[in-house]
Amino acid sequence: MRARLIAIGERMPTWVAEGFAEYRKRLSHDLPLDLIELKPGARGKGRDDVRAMQDEGAAILAALPRGTHVIALDGGGKMWSSEELAEQLAKWRMAGRDLAFLIGGPDGHASEVLARADQKWSLGALTLPHMLVRLVLAEQLYRATTLLAGHPYHRA
Repeated sequence: MRARLIAIGERMPTWVAEGFAEYRKRLSHDLPLDLIELKPGARGKGRDDVRAMQDEGAAILAALPRGTHVIALDGGGKMWSSEELAEQLAKWRMAGRDLAFLIGGPDGHASEVLARADQKWSLGALTLPHMLVRLVLAEQLYRATTLLAGHPYHRA
């Protein structure tokens, strides 16, 4: 099983890129994680933010491989504790499908993306910068793999 993080936005700040790379390396044996960065839709003066979100949604859907179990990060999704995420990961492993985690643009996901998602995951009520969400997601996936392996990384 492989996982893909498909995210709107390019060029992570160095500290985010380094943190993400560290957790990606740690995950390489248990859950290989690929990052696919997509260009944000055009926003600004005289631009239509709804159109930008639709363009981003179309790009995300086009980047999804067939047969992938899709988890959209969305404020309206289900909140999982680290232990519950580990349980989800165990279920996903049993299903044997690759995973795709989706991070939308500044306005969230287009309705078509949310309709395609098999699950919606919320990181909580906090508003986080989307680049930071990449790092949090990678760390939580690593934590979930260590929980399943009985590794002492998680000490809650």
